Amino acid sequence: MTLLVHTYLPGEEGAWDFLDDPPDGRDMAGFESCRTRLWGAEPARALGARFLPRLATDMLLVEPEEVADFLAECELLRPHTEALAAHGGYRADYVAQRLANIAAAGERARAVGGGVIVW
Repeated sequence: MTLLVHTYLPGEEGAWDFLDDPPDGRDMAGFESCRTRLWGAEPARALGARFLPRLATDMLLVEPEEVADFLAECELLRPHTEALAAHGGYRADYVAQRLANIAAAGERARAVGGGVIVW
């Protein structure tokens, strides 16, 4: 399985209205194993990540009012992609691209007043 990242607008009665996905696989947030070996692993937590580690046990839902903090977390992790990759057993460019995909979804959400979901 693959983790996917999407941008949504809050709909009626708690529904999510998803924006169109970007082309060329830019909606990919990692392999299923990234839940625990990358985003939810201790190195990410030790850096201060609090959103992405939720993926270790569930999907990640970032509400519109949390998007700025979510983007700050992505920026916090960006300089550490090599170390995060090494710990999880992934290539650094793989981790950097997945984090870029996740951050891009956050930027799209910020632009329209929406949120982000990773599942």
